[in-house]
Amino acid sequence: MTVTPAPDHVVIVGAGFVGLSTAWYLQESGVKVTVVDRGGVASGSSWGNAGWLTPALTLPIAEPSIFSNGLKMMFDPASPLYIPLKADGKLLRFLLGFTWHSTPKKWEEAMRIYSEIGTHGLDAFDELAEGTSAGPGVAEKTKPADPFLTGFTSFKDRDALLHEFEMIQKTGGSVDYELLSGDELRAIEPTLSNNVAAGVAIKNQRYLNPPKFMESLAESVVARGGDIIGSFNVTDVRDNGGSVTVIGSEGRAITADHVVMATGAWMTDLAKKFGVNVVVQAGRGYSFTVEPESMPTHPIYFPSQRVACTPLGDRFRIAGTMEFRDVNHKLEPKRIEAIVAAAAPVYQGINWENRKEEWVGGRPCTADGMPLVGQTSSPRVSVGGGHGMWGVALGPLTGKILAEQITGQAVSTLARHFNPLRKGF
Repeated sequence: MTVTPAPDHVVIVGAGFVGLSTAWYLQESGVKVTVVDRGGVASGSSWGNAGWLTPALTLPIAEPSIFSNGLKMMFDPASPLYIPLKADGKLLRFLLGFTWHSTPKKWEEAMRIYSEIGTHGLDAFDELAEGTSAGPGVAEKTKPADPFLTGFTSFKDRDALLHEFEMIQKTGGSVDYELLSGDELRAIEPTLSNNVAAGVAIKNQRYLNPPKFMESLAESVVARGGDIIGSFNVTDVRDNGGSVTVIGSEGRAITADHVVMATGAWMTDLAKKFGVNVVVQAGRGYSFTVEPESMPTHPIYFPSQRVACTPLGDRFRIAGTMEFRDVNHKLEPKRIEAIVAAAAPVYQGINWENRKEEWVGGRPCTADGMPLVGQTSSPRVSVGGGHGMWGVALGPLTGKILAEQITGQAVSTLARHFNPLRKGF
């Protein structure tokens, strides 16, 4: 890695969890930051996700079960994992790598890395909450799940999750959990139906309200002297030799000492000229909100149905699916209907027709399940992205690593796993 003087001014492309966290940590070192985004704060996958901060479930998405039922499921529009029959070269390359990294050996290698990450992601959220000499911390707090719940319609399905917990422990991590019966789950959350036969209560996990947290994080960055510019569609990034210029549509441009691309599923096109050849594919997730007769008070996950549910105060967010297709594709109503079909049997007292806030967002996925974090072939250009479903949980940690690298501080040893110039699919 080429070492350059600590920059005075950094432009961050992308106002999601990674981009704003990077801005916040750069401000800790006295760096001026300008954040630009094609939409605005949390206009991509940072807004409508489940908001989970769950080390126990932060696992690689490429896993061996794909070979038993995933291949058939991939081409079923009603399934949790869907790929349209028409796929371009980029998607085919990603799918080849995704399949390769789903083998047991590759999965175990990835699990060891996620076990090493452990609770570092939660630690970074605690740092964001603290006010420092650089300015105020983030006012919106994370919430303890106390506990985080998972539900199953059969004991066989529950065994699959317990196997993953065994693998976490085998690879150096730890999970504190308790087995529950269906009745014990319903005693905690009466909105669950009698179809739920078993559950697991996972301790020491957290969650947050994504829209509120992102608004609060943006307010903190601005209060600490940062600029956030919306409706800035970046079309190019140019390394000038001693500076770097971010080019936007309609002739807009900003020149600074360094740029960070935190553009999520749009990263590939901008970053490939700087040696980043790992494909970042949109794994599109969908969500909506409902108002149950009995509002749940805990986040709940149904692994077999791939349905993630989070209480957001006066409404209940239901999220799910992994749809590998172009990030700019319109919302597909059938995917919302698929989530409803999966969720309806495990709940009672919910009017599924009275849905609000229907949303789709492109989660940035890499085939090996590892994000791209760090300096590119240019010493003035860095990237942060490719976290798959875990951009929220690992966003602040990513921002901290990037800020350490850019300002020449001692960098977390975790960064060695996230080299954006690594060879791969």
